[in-house]
Order: sequence, then C-alpha cells, then structure tokens
Amino acid sequence: MEPILLPSNQPPSRFYQGGTRISEFRAETPSPPNTPEDWVASTTSVRGDSPVGMTRLADGRLLAEAISADPSAWLGPSHVDKYSEDTMLLVKLLDAGQRLPVHAHPDGEFASRHVSAAHGKAEAWYILSPGTVHLALTRSVSLDELQALVTTQDSAGMLGLMHEIPVEAGDCVFVPHGVLHSIGAGILLAEVQEPEDLSILLEWKGFDLDGQKDGHLGLGFDLALSAVEVQGRTDAEVEALVRRRVSDGGALPKEADAYFRLDRITHRREFPAGFSIVIVLGDDAQLTLASGAVHALAAGSTTLVPFEAGSFWIDGSALLARPPLP
Repeated sequence: MEPILLPSNQPPSRFYQGGTRISEFRAETPSPPNTPEDWVASTTSVRGDSPVGMTRLADGRLLAEAISADPSAWLGPSHVDKYSEDTMLLVKLLDAGQRLPVHAHPDGEFASRHVSAAHGKAEAWYILSPGTVHLALTRSVSLDELQALVTTQDSAGMLGLMHEIPVEAGDCVFVPHGVLHSIGAGILLAEVQEPEDLSILLEWKGFDLDGQKDGHLGLGFDLALSAVEVQGRTDAEVEALVRRRVSDGGALPKEADAYFRLDRITHRREFPAGFSIVIVLGDDAQLTLASGAVHALAAGSTTLVPFEAGSFWIDGSALLARPPLP
C-alpha cells in the first residue's frame, strides 16, 4: 500500500467566511465562499450531514469504508487492538476569513452520555499565519453569568472575559475540552483534533447561524453550558497551553498526547509505520519509504501514509499528524 496524495476536501456553506488562504496555501483554484475548512484524511462527517466532510478516495470509496474493509493495513495491528477501526484523528486546514464565534467542545464522557458520540473534541492548532486568538477565561464565572452573555449575545462581554493571545507562524496552541476559544480573523492554521464535529456555540450574532437552534448540540443551553469550563485560568496556565516557534520535534504540550500527536519537521527524519498525515510547509518535500520508493511532495500538499506503507523518512519542511499511541 502506497501513500495517497489527498486533494482539498472543503465542506460547502459553512457558517463563517474563509477558504481563500487554503487555496493559496495549496496552490489550487480559489474555492467558493464559506469553505473555510479542509478536512484531511477524514472519516468524520459534518454533524447531521453525512457524508459531507468525509474523504473520498480516487476509487470512489469513502476512506472510512476502505479502512473498515482492512483496518490493520491502514492503522496497524496494535492500533486496531486498542481502538478497532477508529482512526482517532481528524486533521484540518482552517482559514479564518472572519473571527470565529466564541465556543467550546465537550469531553468524551459528556459527549458519550448526552449525544452518543465516541469522542469528545480536544484540538490543537499549528499557526501558519499570524493573528490573535482568545483562549480560556481570565476569571471564574457562574453558569448564570455565562447564560446571560449568551442570551444577550454580548460578544464584547464574552471576549472581555477571555485571554487575548497574539500568535505567530510556528506557534502551537492546545485547546482542552470545555475551554472557551475563538480564532481571530486572518489566521490560517493546521488543526489536529479528536474525530468529532461537536461545538457548543455561545456566540452567533454576525454569523450565518441560528444559534438558538444549532448552538447547543440539541440539548438546550442549560445542559450544554455545563460542558464549558467556567473556572478562570492564570496567564501562566494559559501560556502552558502554547508552544512558541516550534522548530523541530513534538509540537504540542504533553497534555495533548492522550488525544493526538503532531511533529514539526525541518530536516530529514525517520518515522515508524503507522497511520500518518503529512502537510508540506514552504518548499517541496520528499517522502521515502523503507522499500526505497520515493514520493515528491509539493508545497501545500497533504498526504496520507497507511500503516502498510511501512516506516518512512520525510526530508523537508512539514507537519506530521498521528493518532495517540496505542
């Protein structure tokens, strides 16, 4: 089984603007408006709209179908022993054509109990273009205070309660379950996350979104907001979620290891066999398999490396996303 070059996979008609920077990054024809996310090697669908968001292979099969037919070849026996045919990973490119709404994602226990989902949604961002993000509360709040901000759609009030963090290309940010966050306009990033589409949207004013209907996972805000972290975090606690100008090696705080792995590659490195996604940054890169096969990877390309392809080397500037260790 050989590595698979993946074209862009941008679900249409999302509720926020963006997509142009993804097309520029990939050197592709400009995408339509409101296509701000590229779901890479995705076995996950847009919530309530399957199979939108799922990767389809050149032979017409969904990637999820191909994996289900031969999970060990795609994921490896150790992974299958622990996680079955679940990839445990979703990778995206995200272009914030406007600031994203303030939102949070539930943990696995809440997601399983209340929406029958297999995972929560922790996520992490590798910043590709600079900007500002908002992350976590600066002080503790009551659920009543949070509910009031949602009811009045007080965007300034929400943002005023959160840490404002400038980010540069090469920075990484880990977003734990429940932590409120908002990605600022103009940022392009690569995201690794648990493979679910689960968002609790506290803000929807100014977005193509009916938050009263779609902002609470169908649970009502009284229950949905109980999944949101209401404890404040200090500057030091928030900065611990950020790694600045990652140059090489593991890009994320250790806390992220339970959910996914992300490596920054700047020189030739070897990796063991395993389900892996390569995103090429800057100039072209080269992927060499243990078999001796060599694959030239263009700047901006995304490539899926199945377990059966064996161990491999990457030479060039790239990101490598992988599931958690089994």
